[in-house]
Amino acid sequence: MKTDLTIYEIAKECGVSVSTVSRVLNRSSAVSEKTRAHVMRVIDMNRFTPSGIARAMSNRTTRSVGIMLPDITNPYFSALFLEMQRHTLENGYSALLVNTLYGGSSHQIGSPFEEIQYFEMLKDKRVDGCVILGGQMDLDQPSESYVRALDRLNLSLPVVAIGQPLEGCDCIFINRDLGGGVAKLIRHLEALGNRRIAFLGGQRGIRQTTQRLKVYRDTLDALLLPQSEELVALTDYYSDGGYAGMRALLARGQRLDAVVAINDQVAIGAIRAITDAGRSVPRDIAVVSCDAFPGGEYQCPRLTGLNQQNEYIGKVAIRSLMSAIQGGREPVDIRHTPELIVRESCGAPYGPRLRPGETPPAAQP
Repeated sequence: MKTDLTIYEIAKECGVSVSTVSRVLNRSSAVSEKTRAHVMRVIDMNRFTPSGIARAMSNRTTRSVGIMLPDITNPYFSALFLEMQRHTLENGYSALLVNTLYGGSSHQIGSPFEEIQYFEMLKDKRVDGCVILGGQMDLDQPSESYVRALDRLNLSLPVVAIGQPLEGCDCIFINRDLGGGVAKLIRHLEALGNRRIAFLGGQRGIRQTTQRLKVYRDTLDALLLPQSEELVALTDYYSDGGYAGMRALLARGQRLDAVVAINDQVAIGAIRAITDAGRSVPRDIAVVSCDAFPGGEYQCPRLTGLNQQNEYIGKVAIRSLMSAIQGGREPVDIRHTPELIVRESCGAPYGPRLRPGETPPAAQP
C-alpha cells in the first residue's frame, strides 16, 4: 500500500477524472453515490489527505480569504478582524490575516513592505477573495499607484474594501459615515453643562479624523459653543498619543470642561494625563470617546463613548465577499447608526454602585 499518493494517482487508480475526485473531496452533489463510495474506499485505503495546494490546483479554490489591515494591535482593527473571521468560518472558509504595519503601529514597528507588495502576496497565496481595511484606504487622498494596484488586485480576485469609493477602482466598497454620532456626543456633553469642549487624537490627512473634526466644529457652531485651535490636539490613535496630547491641552492654560477623544485608547491616555496633573475625571474634566472598544466598561472611570457597530460592519463585509466569490455582486447598503453608551467618564448618573463580587450593569443607552 502506497500512502503518499497524489490526487492524480487517486484518480487513475479509481478510473475517474481528477475533477471527479475533487468533487468527492468537496462533497459536491454532482457525483453518484456509487462513484463517491468507490473513490472514498480508495482514499481511505491509502490514507490520502489532500493538501490545500492540491485542492486549489484541482478546483481553483482554497476556501480561504485574506483580511488585510494595518495594525492588529489596534483594538479597532483586532475587534473587526475577529468579527470577520467568525463570519468567514461560518461560511466554511478560513481567514488569512495580513498585518501590513502601514505607518507603523502601537509598538513602533515600521513595515518593510509597501501595501502594494502585500497585494501580490495575497495573489500568491491563492485566496478566493479578500477584504481591505485601513492603510492608504483611510487617507483623504490615496496615491494613484495604490488605486491602480488595488484595481489590478480586483481583476484577479474579488475585493471588498471598507472605505471611501475610489475613482478608477471597481472594488466593492463599504463606505461608512465616520463622523456619525460625534454630534450626539457633543450635545450630550453640552446638556450636562459643559461649554469648553476640546477635541483630542487622530491625524491630519486621515479621513476618519477629517470627518470627525468637521462634525465637532459644525456642532460647536450650531450650539454657539466656543471653539479655537487651542481646543484641538491632533496626535494619533494610541494611549501614549492621548497622554501627550492631553498634557499639551492642559499646558495651554485654557479652561477645559470636557474632551472628545478620537477613540477609547486616546481617552485612556487623556484620563491618565488629567490624573497626573492632579485633576479628576469627570469631576474636573469630562472625557468621552468617538469609538468605543471592548473593555471600556472596565476602565476607571468607565468610558462613555460611541458603539460604531463593528459587528454589523464585519458581517456585511464578509457577506458581500462571499456573494462576490460565488459570482454575484450584491449592492452594499450600510445602515450604520452609532449608539451612545453613557457611563461614568462623562459625569452623567450611571447607576447604582456595585457591591464586591457583583457584575457591572449592561451599557446604558
